[in-house]
Amino acid sequence: MKTLSHYLNGQHIAGQNQRTSPVYNPATGEQSAQVALATADETREAVRIADEAFVAWSKTSPLKRARILFKFKELVETHTDELARLISSEHGKVFSDAKGEVTRGLEVVEFACGIPHLQKGEHSMNVGTGVDSYSMMQPLGVCAGISPFNFPAMVPMWMFPIALACGNTFVMKPSEKDPSTPLRLAELLSEAGLPDGVFNVVNGDKEAVDVLLTDERVQAVSFVGSTPIAEYIYVTASKHGKRVQALGGAKNHMVIMPDADLDQAVGALMGAAYGSAGERCMAISVAVPVGEETANRLREKLVAELEKLTVGPGLVDGPDNDMGPLITREHRDKVAGYIQTGVDEGAELVVDGRQTTIDGAGDGYFIGGTLFDHVTPKMRIHSEEIFGPVLAIARAESFDEAVSMVNAHEYGNGTAIFTRDGDAARQYCEQIQVGMVGVNVPIPVPMAFHSFGGWKRSLFGPLHMHGPDGVRFYTRMKTITQRWPSGIREETNHFTMPTM
Repeated sequence: MKTLSHYLNGQHIAGQNQRTSPVYNPATGEQSAQVALATADETREAVRIADEAFVAWSKTSPLKRARILFKFKELVETHTDELARLISSEHGKVFSDAKGEVTRGLEVVEFACGIPHLQKGEHSMNVGTGVDSYSMMQPLGVCAGISPFNFPAMVPMWMFPIALACGNTFVMKPSEKDPSTPLRLAELLSEAGLPDGVFNVVNGDKEAVDVLLTDERVQAVSFVGSTPIAEYIYVTASKHGKRVQALGGAKNHMVIMPDADLDQAVGALMGAAYGSAGERCMAISVAVPVGEETANRLREKLVAELEKLTVGPGLVDGPDNDMGPLITREHRDKVAGYIQTGVDEGAELVVDGRQTTIDGAGDGYFIGGTLFDHVTPKMRIHSEEIFGPVLAIARAESFDEAVSMVNAHEYGNGTAIFTRDGDAARQYCEQIQVGMVGVNVPIPVPMAFHSFGGWKRSLFGPLHMHGPDGVRFYTRMKTITQRWPSGIREETNHFTMPTM
């Protein structure tokens, strides 16, 4: 059985711990590898290596750091298909989705390549008589990233490129469910010329995480995952004096107004709700049609599209399936349990994905696209994040009711409105209490030169990810105010050099 190790100081290091975690192919249910789980001492060793590497890396010019990232970008582009196959084989998403994930991660690398401009700081002359002020954006030190299973390439690349570009060193703790892609990215960084020890990968579980949250040498922690864990990360790391950005869960709504292009809205919903098997924090999991007629027509069109949805392995010969399996057997069973909960609570199960069968898939972790109607805010399938291919229709009688429904939810990650009415769209953008809003755009993930992050219990910490907030998160501002009295030169001229 292949054992995946850690990547420390520019090389793969076998774990000393006897504890391992299985890595499965979700399309077949077969174990493909095992990953070593780091001990606390091994994790501290990774931090020590990064701490030592920080001395030289922080003094490396931003231009040289950018050149290494440019080379890394080139290598990732060259190896995109390879990385996508790794993602599909361990996560399960279809190949085209996996390639799209790599591309979205590369956009942050491209942004980070502009670090000579992004890290310039500010300068003001003559703030007082003969007094100038300027600022420096200096690196923090050792930074840590803890990433989820659903985007093993993209989310790490939302973190480490900006951190490295700013002059920090990094310890990555990826999900133990699909660790191969972050390890391959570490190899490509070394190939691009990144000095040993600047970027390290530690595979592990809570034992490794708790070291990263408490070790005094770690200055900042970036996390993406569920809300309960995000809150734990934020509270624990903050208590130990660290800067934290912890992105949590979501329950994203799409409001469909009566004047919306319904075919466009349905096409957007199919991709937003069922793409990547719904395992993404920006997935649309609640459709909110305004008015009875809008709701009935929406339901009819969704049912017709679900009949055409192809579900199967992520890696196939020929055209991609529309949707692959879920990540693990346990998660598949959890999603199936939520479907039963919706039935028990009185929602109308229009399409039951539990009945989906896949020929030749063995014990793959499949659930087909599922659709509920007449869902109310009091139901668990509306209040809780399912993280699977389950879409709920929650009907609203008016625009105001739709806005109230979204704003009442504890999460505030992403939302969308589909309408032809500019006034309705403008009101929605102003009134909605959500961090990222799409107008006729179903998944409003901003480009890398803007920042990504939600509101309420979808984000813990004041700074969002990548974009300008990413640079602010991974740097510390220092402001210098200086005065050089004009008489210094004249006074200096009174001194004479001694004769020999």
